[in-house]
Amino acid sequence: MNKDGERRRKEPQSGFGVAVRTAACACLSFLAFALISSPARADLRLCNKTESRVGIAIGYKDKADWITEGWWNLESNSCETLVPGSLVSRYYYIYAVDYDQFGEWGGRAFMCTREKEFTIRGIEDCVARGFERTGFFEIDTGEQSSWTVQLTEPVQQGTGGR
Repeated sequence: MNKDGERRRKEPQSGFGVAVRTAACACLSFLAFALISSPARADLRLCNKTESRVGIAIGYKDKADWITEGWWNLESNSCETLVPGSLVSRYYYIYAVDYDQFGEWGGRAFMCTREKEFTIRGIEDCVARGFERTGFFEIDTGEQSSWTVQLTEPVQQGTGGR
């Protein structure tokens, strides 16, 4: 409205301004559609948050058997998808080796591994079948469809004192 209270007539816009706004709206609409329609990623990922290179093995139960697989080699401060797609198990088991500091992340769930790349069915009689018996640590995903595990440096313990 102008100062006399009369409604102002809208001036026609130039063709260039209309074209820019139309293109911007089209781009935003396409971007929104792409974000809404893109499938959500659901994976088991492992991130190596250490300064060392690490080797990763995993264990899980499929419909019939326990399976162990390895090795994924991760550079320092990097991530890798170990199981692509929605997770089918609640529990996964991880064993990791620090190639540079010669440490490991393990646990009390014993499964079969070997030094070279492997996929092994079953966790019984590892040594008798020509494999190594290795302790894995358990990951409880709480039945989530995706999960990320982060390997970190061990907590440094001080010597104490008063």
